[in-house]
Amino acid sequence: MRKAFSIIFLFVSIMCHAQTGTWRAYMAYHDVTEIEKAGSTVYVLASQNLYSYNQNDQSLQTFDKVNTLSDSQIAHIKWCQAAKRLLIVYTNYNIDLLADNGTVTNIAAYYNKPMTADKTVNSIHIDGHFAYLSTSFGIMKINMADASISDTYNLGFNVNYSYLDGGYLYAASQQQGLYRASTASNLLDPNNWGRVGEYAPRTTTLDPELLALVSSLQPGGPKYDYFFMMKFVNNTLYSCGGLYHPVHETRRPGTIQLLNNDNWTICQDEIRPIINHEYIDIDCIDVDPSNSSHLFAGGRTGLFEFLDGKFIKEYSTYNSELKSTFHPEDNRDYVIVNGLKFDDNGNLWMLQSLNSYNKLLVLTKEGNWIKKDLNAFGFIGDGRSMFFDSNNYLWFVNNHYMDPALYQYNTTNDEVKAYMSFVNQDGRNLNIEEGVRCAAEDLNGNIWIGTSVGPLLLEKTQFDEPNPVFTQVKVPRNDGTNYADYLLDNVDITCLAIDAGNRKWFGTKQNGVYLISDDNLTQLAHFTAENSPLLSNHIESIAINEQTGEVFFGTEKGLCSYMSGITQTNDEMNKDNVYAYPNPVRPDYTGLISVVGLSYNAEVKITTVSGRLVAEGRSNGGTFTWDGCDQSGKRVASGVYMVNTSTAEGKKGTVCKIAVVR
Repeated sequence: MRKAFSIIFLFVSIMCHAQTGTWRAYMAYHDVTEIEKAGSTVYVLASQNLYSYNQNDQSLQTFDKVNTLSDSQIAHIKWCQAAKRLLIVYTNYNIDLLADNGTVTNIAAYYNKPMTADKTVNSIHIDGHFAYLSTSFGIMKINMADASISDTYNLGFNVNYSYLDGGYLYAASQQQGLYRASTASNLLDPNNWGRVGEYAPRTTTLDPELLALVSSLQPGGPKYDYFFMMKFVNNTLYSCGGLYHPVHETRRPGTIQLLNNDNWTICQDEIRPIINHEYIDIDCIDVDPSNSSHLFAGGRTGLFEFLDGKFIKEYSTYNSELKSTFHPEDNRDYVIVNGLKFDDNGNLWMLQSLNSYNKLLVLTKEGNWIKKDLNAFGFIGDGRSMFFDSNNYLWFVNNHYMDPALYQYNTTNDEVKAYMSFVNQDGRNLNIEEGVRCAAEDLNGNIWIGTSVGPLLLEKTQFDEPNPVFTQVKVPRNDGTNYADYLLDNVDITCLAIDAGNRKWFGTKQNGVYLISDDNLTQLAHFTAENSPLLSNHIESIAINEQTGEVFFGTEKGLCSYMSGITQTNDEMNKDNVYAYPNPVRPDYTGLISVVGLSYNAEVKITTVSGRLVAEGRSNGGTFTWDGCDQSGKRVASGVYMVNTSTAEGKKGTVCKIAVVR
């Protein structure tokens, strides 16, 4: 029975792995704003994302930047029956035409055109093969048949909606009234347009029958495209939306979203009637180490406790040591908790931001409150990176321009070290004007921080130095000059994560994601919205599923992921935890073949059954990838290939097999 279970578990594990290098998008489809009927297909715009429903076979299809579309965040859709195409206008003014056969044609001219005028598209009118886009400056005419912009009528005022009637093109403006011009005239000449009446608002309502149909559909996905903070616990992605900023408030709805095996759980979020104040801008979460269904969340308006997705308790000024940032003292709309971390004993540590007292607090597992009111703490601007390192020190950062800092806190003796002076190994004083944004420990026990001037490394040998030095890694140019450049110098790092191969993933403010090698000297990848399916170049959070190697990117436009092929390491390699996928490798497969379950930096040799060496290398984390080619770069023939493993120290591991079918 044990053997049968192992086989089933292995099969399920293999099926759950996606091909290395593949992307996925996890978009929200919750709030329906527009519905377009196209024969038997119904297109739905919901939460600025698109899906369709086929009434004949009752199938659902979602569309996103990874699998179909050219961009993200859709403002409007409109079906053109004559051209059999759906017009898609994005919030950034990019335009797609989606044909009924699923092909997409991008019209990027409007997106790329430099204009001082506002390009916002207010509404769309379809007439024959043409779409008339009412904009903030006039009307733009698109030929839906040949996917081109036919004309642009610059009227010099905002057009709320437009329409054709009786040989005239009408432009309705709330500011200027109702204008029209004869279609037989030169519509490009503003003098041919004349005012003919007052503006009459046009209400757009969704067809009640279509809305009822759509309301019964379940396209899946999260409720919101907000992922300010993420973490993996027990193979589940825990996320919260954020984003509280003391200067620029976003007022994102309070939301906690969990992803497990493609299933989303949305924690109870309609709790304002229960707590009698706002529930917004949830900035941080952590999970009870003794019960993964029990979690706490903090944000602008206090600390909240959940069990099995249900809200069970609020902690605020009236029942805890938490204090309000602003007067009056019982103002529960600004009880700012933006850092949470459980210790191994089940005690919850937390940070209170923008507060002159009670900055560091502990809620014990018995329900008691302990204040760590230490003068060494300045403002605590961002607590997402609050973590315990391998030596059980508590680390957190201050993402605030007044006191940018990295803090180390010894929980056994209440000793705190504040790293507030940032001098690199060359004696250069780094001026961090916007705060320390994030921190993480690498596999060597060093601490990385992300700042507005790039990533900095605090080596563990510097922890106790009176004048610690931060390393700006120097990357040799290798051009014969012996010069080097600082790693990602002056790139604004907003978040970071370190994978099982000790590679560094850096998310940035406007430069996408960088992947840096274990030795910190090689840029392995740079993903941007322009060169990859990454949804946006502004990255708010990164989390890694070390069991599968899937790297999640929380962007300002939603959640997407990349299958990195780097998985968690095993202390021992045996036949029960080391396997290859896909296996067998079929003729139509051209991707990488992954061997998982390996120890750190394991040596891997792939041979024929007769012992001839085909490929060799070292694992990244717990994974080794093979391109299916021999040492001369030729694809191997059909047959069975042996994967021989040994540890970094040379101790023999295990052997698994890969079947290749050509």
